[in-house]
Formats: sequence, C-alpha cells, structure tokens
Amino acid sequence: MSDVRHTLILGSSSRYRQELLKRLKIPFLSISPEIDETPKAGEAPLALALRLSKEKALAIAQLHPNAIVIGADQVASLGDTPIGKPGSRQAARDQLRLLSGQTVVFHSAMTVIHKGSIQTIDTPTTCVFRPLSAQAIARYVDIDEPWDTAGAAKAECLGIALMESMTSNDPTAIIGLPLITLTSMLRHVGLDPLEQAHLDL
Repeated sequence: MSDVRHTLILGSSSRYRQELLKRLKIPFLSISPEIDETPKAGEAPLALALRLSKEKALAIAQLHPNAIVIGADQVASLGDTPIGKPGSRQAARDQLRLLSGQTVVFHSAMTVIHKGSIQTIDTPTTCVFRPLSAQAIARYVDIDEPWDTAGAAKAECLGIALMESMTSNDPTAIIGLPLITLTSMLRHVGLDPLEQAHLDL
C-alpha cells in the first residue's frame, strides 16, 4: 500500500491493541517494529515505556515517512520495580503471588509521529490487586492464559476480577492503547477520527 497523507500505521503486532484501534473505524496497517526492548541499567519503568514507544514509532516512520505512525508500549511497576510479561504459566502464577494485595501502576506510553511532529505521552492506570489465594491464582491463570500480558492480568477478560480498584483518565489505557489520549494526538496531526471514520469498518 502506498503512503498517502493519512495512511495510519500501528507499530505493534499486539492483537489487543489492534482490536482497540479498530474501534475508531479508521483503516490502518499493523507492522511489528524490530527493536531491542531490553531495559537500560537503572531505567525506571516510566522512562522505559516512553523510550520503547518512541523507538517503535521511529523504526516504522523511517520506512514510511509520509504515514501517521503509532508506537505503544506498556510497562507495569511495583514501586520502582518494572513488571514485564511473565512468558510462561508458572511465571504468571509467581507474578500474581507477588502482586497480590499490592498497588501496581501500568504505564501505557504512546508516540505518534507524522513528518516533523513527534508526540510522546504516558497514560497511567493505578490498580490495586485483591489479596489472592494460590487456588484463585492457579484457576485464573488456567482460564485467561495471561503470560503475554504485563502484570499477568488481562483486564479486558477475567483479570478484572483480580482488582479491588482501577484508576485512570482513560479506561482503555490498561489494555495498552489509550484511545482518549490517542484521538487527541491524532487530531494534532490532522486526523480527526470523527471525520475519518468508515461506517463499514
């Protein structure tokens, strides 16, 4: 597909982010950026999320210079400790045992690039986890299989039952693509979802 002014590219292969972006009913491409996501020594969770969202967007924008590119990254933090994707069933159980009864901040960072404009914004969500028994953790992990999700809790699924409270300015931030924030960022580069939405999408 050739670039036009309002070609929209989501720099992510995450099916969760793709499903969220579809809500805006704007045609888009999804391209997975090839970047090193290893945290730098001493890098704080917020700084990591902001940096990775920007690096993802820049990697795609270099290949598609006329497109509007969205880069996104989510890093959970328990205090100053980053909490990543567990990667396995056992690691998900271990992670939820650690987070049981704790307050966790999910940093959902986004970068939108269009030509000379670069916007990078974090939309945090503060979650208080319920005290969780080993049995509840095991059952939840078996049902939701959350090892591809930071914090091992899929808030869009049964993971919402793990929470005592959830506070954010954007209800979609916890899933990884804050749509209220994103629509404002897109308007800044001339793409108004209310004007560009397609009824057949």
